[in-house]
Amino acid sequence: MPTGNRQGPLDAVIVGAGVVGAACAHYASRAGLAVAVVDGGSVAGGTTGAGEGNLLVSDKEAGPELDLALLSLRLWRELAGLLPPKTEYEPKGGLVVAPDETALTALRRFAEAQRTAGVETHEVPSDALPDLEPHLAPGLAGGFHYPQDAQLQPASAAAQLLLSARRSGASVHLGEAVTGVLTRPDGTLGGVRTTHRRLHAPAVVNATGPWAGRLARLARAHLPVHPRRGFVLVTEPLPRVVRHKVYAADYISDVASGSAALQSSAVVEGTPAGPVLIGATRERVGFDTALSAEALRRLARQATALFPVLAGASAIRAYHGFRPYLPDHLPAIGPDPRVPGLFHACGHEGAGIGLAPATGLLVAAALAGDRPALDLRPFRPERFDRAGAET
Repeated sequence: MPTGNRQGPLDAVIVGAGVVGAACAHYASRAGLAVAVVDGGSVAGGTTGAGEGNLLVSDKEAGPELDLALLSLRLWRELAGLLPPKTEYEPKGGLVVAPDETALTALRRFAEAQRTAGVETHEVPSDALPDLEPHLAPGLAGGFHYPQDAQLQPASAAAQLLLSARRSGASVHLGEAVTGVLTRPDGTLGGVRTTHRRLHAPAVVNATGPWAGRLARLARAHLPVHPRRGFVLVTEPLPRVVRHKVYAADYISDVASGSAALQSSAVVEGTPAGPVLIGATRERVGFDTALSAEALRRLARQATALFPVLAGASAIRAYHGFRPYLPDHLPAIGPDPRVPGLFHACGHEGAGIGLAPATGLLVAAALAGDRPALDLRPFRPERFDRAGAET
């Protein structure tokens, strides 16, 4: 059922009601554009609803993605003052720990490059780790503290961004799958066809997460987005035994890996409500929704190795999601020159929640013909050839 109150022609149709699509709608509407959001499911019904809510700079090497993350963190801080407490925005900071001197040396090099790019990070010697996390396992070589890392409740954040867009006149059409695109006589896009209606607009924004390759094909474009499955374990409510977002150094290499095999590295964080979230696994198995007992065993084993106190906690549930993976680990953002009228906001893999505001701001600027806040060239959608390789 559509919601919203704007009358008259649309400037853009945004396909996808996850946090990225919601951010695109929020910033486009604030820029005065008339937009409609359409999704075959519900708000945050895909990848967003299965996310942990990570807002991280700590896991990103110096380069375009880190620039995007730094811009997004500034925007999330601004949004935190506008969104209600239910979004659970918490600037808790991150702590990356190293098991030995070899890993610590690698972390030191990684952090130095990040500092040059504008990240705030501080080395923490082994004997000072308990000051930050009293329940950490003993014997770690040291780590790095990242005060800028934060967390929020992703589904709530997406809903609130969409509500903001609606208040600015956007319409929202849920439960309406896009079945095709509309094409004008000159070959440019003219909107989308859904299971319920036609939405006419000169621009279509592809914010469909791991399904972005399908929408690109409907528009006769190629974008090699693939799903990368990940599991999260949730414990019973506990006292605040984990203060920061804490993860082992090997998580950084897992994020950057292109392997299709199962990978896991402990990412542990408490929540305001009490449960501890334990991630993260990665594997490319298509859209297979089967529960992986091996993935959950690995998460439990690695989490208790970091925080032995968790060995006595009960896991009350597990869930999974599909991260939208592109081969070079960078999202596709902005206009697609191969199909005039097609814009992309997808391929963020596991960082979409953190990168959503910057993506939305950049897409809104592109739709309005304004100068973007960042150089879009590293994120150009046409950078892949038909084999999926970067060109």
